[in-house]
Amino acid sequence: MNYWLVKSEPEAYAWATFVKEGKTAWTGVRNFQARNHLRAMQAGDRVLFYHSVTDKQIVGVARVVREFYPDATAAEGDWSCVDLAPVEPLANPVSLETIKADKVLRELPLVKQSRLSVTPLTKVQFERVLELSGTKG
Repeated sequence: MNYWLVKSEPEAYAWATFVKEGKTAWTGVRNFQARNHLRAMQAGDRVLFYHSVTDKQIVGVARVVREFYPDATAAEGDWSCVDLAPVEPLANPVSLETIKADKVLRELPLVKQSRLSVTPLTKVQFERVLELSGTKG
């Protein structure tokens, strides 16, 4: 199993909307490195859902339910998407401030490559987020 983090502005697509819909195609990624991360995702992989820009916090856990396929929202180019489903909200969101202060998490791509919307995590990093949030996982 692999671990990932995806980012979305809550005004564009919030965790609450994701939960209400029950599943979504993670479309609109137009960065080659992030696209390649999407292509590496496998069904069952765990994904942290991060509210970017305004909230700046990890708010939930999702899972990959369909591996990569062509992104129908792309007018041109070789872009991909995956399907994600919500698993559970974090008991307590984990803020970017907390992530930057934590010795395990401060090396996350979220901090080091903040423009990427899809990034890999290690199992240790994923579990540390759950621990900080008070989520059993």
